[in-house]
Amino acid sequence: MIKIAPSILSADFCNLERDIQRVSSADWLHVDVMDGMFVPNLTIGPPVVQSIRARTEMFLDVHLMVEKPVRLVDAFARAGADLLTVHLEADMPPAIHAALAEMDRLGVKKGIALRPITAAEAVIPYLCEAQADLILVMTVEPGFGGQPFLAGQLPKIQAVRRYIQRYRPECRLEVDGGIHPATARQAAEAGADVLVAGSAVYSAPDPAAAIAALRG
Repeated sequence: MIKIAPSILSADFCNLERDIQRVSSADWLHVDVMDGMFVPNLTIGPPVVQSIRARTEMFLDVHLMVEKPVRLVDAFARAGADLLTVHLEADMPPAIHAALAEMDRLGVKKGIALRPITAAEAVIPYLCEAQADLILVMTVEPGFGGQPFLAGQLPKIQAVRRYIQRYRPECRLEVDGGIHPATARQAAEAGADVLVAGSAVYSAPDPAAAIAALRG
């Protein structure tokens, strides 16, 4: 079954607790962490995640768009993340494996993210060796909300789904970027089982109805 993960990047940060409650019918809560280096934007740190954790029991899907993510895994895990996702492009492979090993030590689920430029086959070692729990395919360039869906990423989603089925069937396949009801169907048909949506949920007059529409 498709899981929906609203991104609080599109929430009103002056009313964050209210906006978390507005999406309580969703499955997960997606938290975009940006460091101003891996991507140009700068968002939140562990204290905000800790505050979110204190106010919701939703599954916290924390997406680390940061350089050298191994240095931040401990802080975000202790703040209450249930899943941490790091970008393959954010460090050399040994350091990415070290970040995943640290997640194992801390009991946090492990995710790997791919920018649009990164080929699907890059995930294979992380499925086979690191036993990733989630692969995230970005269908926009990371760093800013509200971008249009890159339909050229659909073949990559299909390829990643094939690799997951071959090497680690229990792994989730998440898609993030430009998700609305039409692109949600495309992503799901290509093999996604978790969909991240920001503006499509938070700009809707009825977020619960928008979440239901994304589920199809």
